[in-house]
Amino acid sequence: MHGISLKYFVAVAQAGSLSGASKQLHVAVSAISRQIARLEEEVGAPLFERAPRGMALSQAGRLLLAHARRTLLESDEVLRQIAGLQGTPHDEIRVGASEGPAQGFLPVAMVDFRQQHPRTRFSLHVLTPPESMRQIASGDIDVSVSFNVEPAQGVAVLHSWRAPVYAVMAATHPLAGRSRLRLEDVLAYPLALTDDKSTARRLLNRTCALEDMQLQAALISNYSPALHGFVRHSNAVMFAGYISVAWRLAQDGLVARPVVSAELQSRNLQIQTMEGRLLPPGVARFIEHLKARIDEVEATLP
Repeated sequence: MHGISLKYFVAVAQAGSLSGASKQLHVAVSAISRQIARLEEEVGAPLFERAPRGMALSQAGRLLLAHARRTLLESDEVLRQIAGLQGTPHDEIRVGASEGPAQGFLPVAMVDFRQQHPRTRFSLHVLTPPESMRQIASGDIDVSVSFNVEPAQGVAVLHSWRAPVYAVMAATHPLAGRSRLRLEDVLAYPLALTDDKSTARRLLNRTCALEDMQLQAALISNYSPALHGFVRHSNAVMFAGYISVAWRLAQDGLVARPVVSAELQSRNLQIQTMEGRLLPPGVARFIEHLKARIDEVEATLP
C-alpha cells in the first residue's frame, strides 16, 4: 500500500467525504477518488459505504484506518530522522493532558527532560479524557497524561496509577487536622467545584446521587486557579487529584486529604499512546521520564 493512497484514505475517513478531503488536502476530488479505488482494489474490499451526504467507513475501512494512521506516523518519523542527518535533529513531542497535570507537574517534568535532551520541543494541549483518547487514536498527539475511568478503542495504556479524588482546603480549615474525611463532613462547608467535564466532578456527582447527598457549590469554574484562590482565602473545599495540587500545597498554604468513598477512589491516572504504534525514541524516553516523576509524586501521598 502506497503512502499517498493511505494519506488520502485517512483524509476521506476524517472528513467524511471526497469533497471534504479535497479541501483539506488541496487535491482534486478525481485524484483522491482514483487513489481510494486503487486502495480498495488492493485490499479486495470496499473501504467506504457511499451515501448521498457523505462516506462512512465500512468494516474493512475501520480495520485499515488504525493501520494507516500508524504507518503515516512512522513514515513521518523516518523522514524526520533522515532530515536530521544534515544536522542535530529535534524531537517533537505532542502531549495531551487533563488540566490538573498540565498546570504544574507536566511543565516541570518537561523542563527536567530538556536538561538531558535540550533539542526536544513540546506542544501541550489541555484536553478532556475523551478528547485525549480520540486524539491519541487519530495520531494528533503522541502521548496523553489523563485521568480516566473507562478504556477506549485504539488506545494503549502504558502506565496506570490509582488517582483518588482528594478534598483540598486551607491548612487552617477545621477539617485540615484529620487524616481522612467523610464526604458528609466535607459537604457541610462551602464547595468550589469544577464543571461537569472533569472526571473529579463526575465522580463526585455520582457519589452524591448514590448516597442521596446534596451537592451545592459556592463557586463553579472550569479555571482551576480561580478554585484554588477561592479555597485559599476561605473555608471552602475543592476536589482534585493529588498530582494536580501537590506542587502548590506548601506555597499556597493548602492541604489535601483523602475522602472515604469507593466511587472517589475509582479513577486512574494513565499514560496513553496509540495502540500498536512504534514510538519514536524521543517519545519513548519521555514516557519513561514521566513514569519516574509520577512514581516520585506517588511516594509522597498522604
